[in-house]
Amino acid sequence: GRFQIVDIVNMMKPVTKYAKQVVNGNNIPSMVREAFKLATTERPGAVHIELPEDIADEEVDFNIYPVRHVRYPKADKTTISDAVKMIEKAKRPLLLIGAGANRNRIGDALTHFVNETGIPFFSTQMGKGVVDENHKLCLSTAALSKDDFIHCAIDRADLIINVGHDVIEKPPFFMENTPDATKVIHVNFFPSEVDDTYFPQLDVVGDIASNVDGLTTAISKQQHWDFDYYIRLAEEIRTRLSKYFGDTRFPILPQKAVRTIRQTLDDKDIVTLDNGVYKIWFARNYRCAQPNTLLLDNALATMGAGLPSGMTAKMVNPDSKVVAVCGDGGFMMNSQEMETAVRLGLDLTVIILNDNAYGMIKWKQSGMGFDNFGLDLGNPDFVKYAEAYGATGHRPTSCEEFEETLKNCVNGKGVHLIDLAVDYSLNHAILNDLLANKTCML
Repeated sequence: GRFQIVDIVNMMKPVTKYAKQVVNGNNIPSMVREAFKLATTERPGAVHIELPEDIADEEVDFNIYPVRHVRYPKADKTTISDAVKMIEKAKRPLLLIGAGANRNRIGDALTHFVNETGIPFFSTQMGKGVVDENHKLCLSTAALSKDDFIHCAIDRADLIINVGHDVIEKPPFFMENTPDATKVIHVNFFPSEVDDTYFPQLDVVGDIASNVDGLTTAISKQQHWDFDYYIRLAEEIRTRLSKYFGDTRFPILPQKAVRTIRQTLDDKDIVTLDNGVYKIWFARNYRCAQPNTLLLDNALATMGAGLPSGMTAKMVNPDSKVVAVCGDGGFMMNSQEMETAVRLGLDLTVIILNDNAYGMIKWKQSGMGFDNFGLDLGNPDFVKYAEAYGATGHRPTSCEEFEETLKNCVNGKGVHLIDLAVDYSLNHAILNDLLANKTCML
């Protein structure tokens, strides 16, 4: 019969880099080797191998093949030379760091590039921390697709050096098809996928770290470079983003919550995010000093990912403190993994930003002029819910109590859940009204 029969392989093909069914046990070594190679080469991604029960029961003789690692070549000298000429000719070059730059060695190469050239930089949400965001030349993060203060710098740039661009992080917002439009240099492991929204003037393809090192060595600082506006803008952005850091109202503002978490954790500690409107506040306000210390999904933006991401981060980085930040809606989509975290004996802190609603969609619905509809929800008692799984639950009632509770949790043992009431009432006023009426003149 066909009881519980589903074509899993074809189901997985659209969402994996490789999906195959084992039809002969002797093929397993080569299939596994190929799967690992594809999973770890650019762009890295999930693979799927289906092992049927009858094949799993076979006895086979085989050799285990070592996993092969791919080394990427450098770009040719002519390409590097062309890129150097474009950068030196520009008056206001700007560096953009994307998701693909979050790899080994690239952070050091880009930090050296920034220090040697003095070219300011900003990042996408998944490029945060590749270069220390406390650097004086860091402008901000592109938390929104348009109209944020960082877009003032993008509008002023006449050249963007786009390192590690990944199409998963929304279409580029800086390209125009006009004669005097900002020029773009694409620096990546693979050529640009040219379409109506992304058509760089030059591709520098190959090992990113090696190519960035090549650019750094060849570029000479230019007297005509003008970064004054960028520097003034960076200071203005820092001032505006810090406005609510000292706010004491409760339920807590998301800006204050982000600030408290940042002050509590060390540079090497890790925050994993579920998906909700708070992701924008973390992108804008949480400055990362090291790569992969703010883990978020800005591709599919999967709700329910925060808790399992935090668990995995703790297992991979046992010496780092890990905080998983979830909205109440996203947390309930995978909350059963609290049992797994307790069973594995993880030292993990889970913060639920609780507004009894699907906050991101509620904000977008409001921004489109619609009345609130269908987005408010009821929740269980999260403290008792945590205790039912063997974790420890907390419910602070003030900003001061949250700060103290968080310190105790991240420095303690076991799984802790903090039910934190959050106030999103300023979302529209800041992310819509204020930004829509901003001025880029400084």
